[in-house]
Amino acid sequence: MRGLVPTGGAGDAGGMATPGVTLRLRLVFGDRLMLGPGKAELLARIEETGSIAAAGRAMGMSYRRAWALVEEMNAGFRVPLVASARGGAGGGGASLTPEGREVLAAYQTLLAETEAAAAPGVGRIAALLRDASGGK
Repeated sequence: MRGLVPTGGAGDAGGMATPGVTLRLRLVFGDRLMLGPGKAELLARIEETGSIAAAGRAMGMSYRRAWALVEEMNAGFRVPLVASARGGAGGGGASLTPEGREVLAAYQTLLAETEAAAAPGVGRIAALLRDASGGK
């Protein structure tokens, strides 16, 4: 999963990264659905692990919370983003549907574009911060 720290570029003040700055992008679709860093990370970890439980554990999240977020996303989109199979003799598991992979990729692209666009302004603001290295 991509980091959320904007990196510098040609348009950045000084052309360098702004360490310690976090940009969090949350999309709010009316009163129906939010998609932000937590749900995006959950989708990415489900894709990596093949398991909703393992994805939740990796994020320090309860199984119940991970399932609730998946159900919320599946209900909010026209088609489910996560397909799951119950455990048992053949084992269970979960994977992203093609639409789930598309939503995750679109979110990650939007985040990267937002970071790039925000980097100059973030750099300008960060340059005005008080130096905290010598104490308060």
